[in-house]
Amino acid sequence: MLSTLVMTVIGPDCPGLVELVTAHVVDHGGNWLESRMCRLGGQFAGIVRVEVPAEKCSTLLAQLAKLENDGLQISAREAATAATVRGTMAVLELVGQDRPGILHQISHVLAHHGVNVEELSSNRINAPMDGSKLFQAHISVMLPTGVPIALLRGELEKIATDLMVDVELNPAGATTPTSP
Repeated sequence: MLSTLVMTVIGPDCPGLVELVTAHVVDHGGNWLESRMCRLGGQFAGIVRVEVPAEKCSTLLAQLAKLENDGLQISAREAATAATVRGTMAVLELVGQDRPGILHQISHVLAHHGVNVEELSSNRINAPMDGSKLFQAHISVMLPTGVPIALLRGELEKIATDLMVDVELNPAGATTPTSP
């Protein structure tokens, strides 16, 4: 029988961190299923989902805990059984002048409608013309059954003006038209 673990990994960025974690997973008969990892502010951070034989799960966790001596913090939880999710997948893109509270206000609208954030990536970039800071985000969301995408799009567009951001919400897989 296999156990599935979801782990968070964070530590000072240096070469070999991924190899260190993967070596422990493989040494315990585990399989690396999926992950999202990146360097943020000098730290290396990630989330990982692995499968490991149930009888080796506790020894793997004990070995991973010892990596704290190397400055690597790993937290693990057993993955919940995947529930069937019903609704509409959509992608929310936003970009605008960076300022505090953009993501909070956007996520408030999403939460108000019971929209689940499936994946979120964001960053600050330099504007092409004047070098000012822009905030941009790419958010995959699951709209619950009964929440029309047009309704959510309308509410996001209302606050976009106050936030001074451009917002696009489209069904996942939809392409946005480009101007000639």
